[in-house]
Amino acid sequence: MGEVTVEQTVAAAPEVLYALVSDVTRMGEWSPETTSCRWLGAATKATPGAKFRGTNRDGWRRWFTTCTVITADADQRFAFDVDLGPLPVSRWTYDFAPTGNGCVVTETWHDRRAAWMLRVSPIVMGVPDREQHNRDSMRMTLDRLRSFAETAAPSTG
Repeated sequence: MGEVTVEQTVAAAPEVLYALVSDVTRMGEWSPETTSCRWLGAATKATPGAKFRGTNRDGWRRWFTTCTVITADADQRFAFDVDLGPLPVSRWTYDFAPTGNGCVVTETWHDRRAAWMLRVSPIVMGVPDREQHNRDSMRMTLDRLRSFAETAAPSTG
């Protein structure tokens, strides 16, 4: 099972970045693959156990996932598991470490797919190298997040 980690230094405070990332309804603004997310049930914010639905697109392929928040440590870590129906797919984690003039955001993708799913995924999803695909997408996500955060809410440090 694979794992990819990408870091970005951002001239904005950890609480600003945490607020942006943990508001999953904004994920479509940063991600090149996730087009939108909406909270499910009574959930309205990131708390452990809260669920949201992700709508995703890559070229002509479109799919929906159900995500469950597993960690919501304000200003430090936001993480959620992604499932496709009853099948585990991945875990996404965002860590926020303060620096002298902002913070370092670390985005990590952990593959939770079963072995059979790993074999059919390149054909079904049209992505022969999921780790490289996600690495490229994560860099783009963090670049977009950085651009927004540094323009909208610069660091107070």
